[in-house]
Amino acid sequence: MAPGSPTARHRAAPRLLAALLGLHIFAIAFTLEVSVGKTNTVMALNNSNVLLPCIFITCIGFQDLVFTWYFNSTELIYHGKIKSKATEPIRIWSNPRVEFVGSTTKKENNISIVLNSVEFSDAGKYTCHVKNPKEKNAQHNATIFLTVVHKMVETDNTVTLIIVGVVGGLIGLLILFMLIKRVVLFIIKKTQDGKKECLVSSSGNDNTENGLAGSKAEQKAPPKA
Repeated sequence: MAPGSPTARHRAAPRLLAALLGLHIFAIAFTLEVSVGKTNTVMALNNSNVLLPCIFITCIGFQDLVFTWYFNSTELIYHGKIKSKATEPIRIWSNPRVEFVGSTTKKENNISIVLNSVEFSDAGKYTCHVKNPKEKNAQHNATIFLTVVHKMVETDNTVTLIIVGVVGGLIGLLILFMLIKRVVLFIIKKTQDGKKECLVSSSGNDNTENGLAGSKAEQKAPPKA
C-alpha cells in the first residue's frame, strides 16, 4: 500500500485527531488560573478597610508577569509586575486608597489588595486580571463583588437555637426511653429466671417427698405368708 494512498491517509486521520486532542488537554492542564477564593462576594462597613483577595496558579512558572485590578471593568485601580518567582511584585501605578498586601515569593502567588476608607460609591465589581508572557501571553481573570453597608446586620439565631433545643430534647428523650426499656427488660428477665428456679426447686422437693413416701410404704408392707 502506497504511503500517499487514500486508505493510508484515512487511517492516519484518527491518529492526528488523537494527537491534537492530547495537545489540547495538555494545554488546559497547564493553563493560567486566577481565583478570588471560595466566595466572590465581600461586605464592608462604610469608612472601613476591606481586603480584596486574589491568587494565581501556573504550572510552568512565570516571567515578567503583569497583573491589574479594575473597578467595574473599566477603572484601573492597581497595576503591578512580577519579574520572577524569586522577586516580589513591583507597583507600576495604583489608586491612592489601594494598598498591595500580597506576596509571590511564598507558596501561594498572592496578589491581593486592600481598599482603604471604603465609601458607598466603592460598591461594585472588582476584577483581578493576570497576563503571563511565559505561557504565550496567557490571560485569565476573576471577579469579586463588594457591598458597602452602614452597619453589619446581626444574624438572629433564635429560630436555629429553638430547633437545636427541640432536636436535642427529642434525642435525650429517646435515649432515656431506651435506658428505661433496657432496665424493664432486665427486671422482667430476672423475675422470670427467679420463677423458673422456684418451679425447679419445688418440683425437686415434690419428687423427693414422693420418693420418701414410697420407701416408707415399701418398708411397712406386710410380709408374705
